[in-house]
Amino acid sequence: MARIVIAGAGVVGASIAYHLAVRGAQGVTLADVGDIAGGASGKALGGVRQQFSSAPEVRLARESVSFFNTLGPELFEPVGYLFLATSEEGLAELEERRSVQLELGVPVERFDAARVLGLAVDDVLGAVFCAEDGIADPAGITHELVRRAAARGVEVLEHVDALELDADTLVLAAGAASAALGSKLGVDLPVRPLVRQLVETAAVPGITRDLPLTIESESGFHFRRRGQALVLAMPEAVPRWGSQEVVDGALVGDWMGRIARRYPPASGLAVARAWAGLYDMTPDAHPLLGHVGDGLYAACGFSGHGFMQSPAVGRIVADELLDGGTDFDLTPYRLERFATGAVFPETAIL
Repeated sequence: MARIVIAGAGVVGASIAYHLAVRGAQGVTLADVGDIAGGASGKALGGVRQQFSSAPEVRLARESVSFFNTLGPELFEPVGYLFLATSEEGLAELEERRSVQLELGVPVERFDAARVLGLAVDDVLGAVFCAEDGIADPAGITHELVRRAAARGVEVLEHVDALELDADTLVLAAGAASAALGSKLGVDLPVRPLVRQLVETAAVPGITRDLPLTIESESGFHFRRRGQALVLAMPEAVPRWGSQEVVDGALVGDWMGRIARRYPPASGLAVARAWAGLYDMTPDAHPLLGHVGDGLYAACGFSGHGFMQSPAVGRIVADELLDGGTDFDLTPYRLERFATGAVFPETAIL
């Protein structure tokens, strides 16, 4: 059987390796220049949602949620995603997305946000909620997928450059580093690193285990429970393109003010830690999936959604590598879409 080398031991690469192993593939190697989950997968917020604006993204997420539910509560908790609208425009956008999601079988419902204990909703005009969505442990899931893959015969190599290994097929699943790897092989991938940061608070008195991951639709400010603390995130007004993973202290202060207003039990809390990581962005915020050269396959450009879509992506990529095709329409994710102009953006980016 042809030798497959996967560059990148984050959650996407780990999922591809695992699904190849489940299919019985031999000669599979998962390699990373760093540690398992040492990049974006180890720094991710860990949200799992199906509430996207475009049908292909919803389909990927829907299949992935089914897999996450098999992992147990230590790795995935279906506490739900709650989107809040504070303007008529924001509410209309949520309803438009909801119609797409319902057509695809996602049980998104209109929701009374006042039902969430501790949440301030005096300015909320409406909300939508999906109880199947939830929160997860990205690093833990990555390590579990690697463990399962290795148990089925996948060779796992840390601190090894995949480009130095012999391969019949090389899979670029290295997140924001994928474009640089492609460039070394003469392939131009439209993937750019975008710096994003997260903030974790000190423990919140009285926080409930069922607190949903909550998003202010208009601003994009969102938060989730992690243990007894909260993790905060938000799209930045001025995108920080580049690979310098630096925390902006001004944003930390702003977000702590936002959480105090939206979730008063967190008022006055100290910051436990803050960190930055990278999104691997494409121009339309959809991933690149498919062959991009002779013996070269891209699985990158997930634009912040790689973790939550990784189970479905792993299965689909494994099918394509082994069978030459898959039951999932990958047309919207091919590299060629940028040359033909067939580009439709994903707008529900957090």
